[in-house]
Amino acid sequence: MKPSAGHSTDMQVHTVTADAETFTANVYLAVGEGRATLVDAGAMPGVVDVVEQYTDDLDAVVLTHQHGDHVAELETVLDAFDADCYAYADHPRRTHALSDGDTITVGDEACEVVYTPGHADDHVSLVGDTSLFSGDVVVHDDGAFDDGSFGRTDRPGQSREQLIESIQRLLDRMPDGVEHMYSGHGDVFHGDVRDVVETALTRAEKREPKYPE
Repeated sequence: MKPSAGHSTDMQVHTVTADAETFTANVYLAVGEGRATLVDAGAMPGVVDVVEQYTDDLDAVVLTHQHGDHVAELETVLDAFDADCYAYADHPRRTHALSDGDTITVGDEACEVVYTPGHADDHVSLVGDTSLFSGDVVVHDDGAFDDGSFGRTDRPGQSREQLIESIQRLLDRMPDGVEHMYSGHGDVFHGDVRDVVETALTRAEKREPKYPE
């Protein structure tokens, strides 16, 4: 696995789950001169082994939301490292509660916490000066759409209307210089992130099923 290029700092973001053979959300490890941070923990056995290839000292795990494909390996990760756990919703291993508008450091980048429900009631996205960790609210490509897709909203407790509002909130809070998008599924995207998010919003606003029968 090669680090993603293009950051203005020395921060590198590694996709820990790049070689996963089981269904999992993407897990990102941000390392640099700041604190080593894992965004989500995923559901891939061996997450700890991959993290240890890059750092012996994981400082924090930040959860975008607590669906199983994002947190199944959380206990294992926290047992392996003396890391803080940040989450919006309560969790037995949470050490810090996240709220909309908080600032949290991911690797070397200060990110604003943006509450983005719709796909999950506890969903947050992390918006930095150059990076967006979008979880499942917006993804670049996921098999349904390329160049701008969005989290599914057809299951109990999910809401397309809330998701639309969340994507709009992301656009309102995202600076113009964001050029790296790390989403919960699909590929990492480098380029005009705002265009991808606007495309996802347009598609979500059609209110059509994401996965037609």
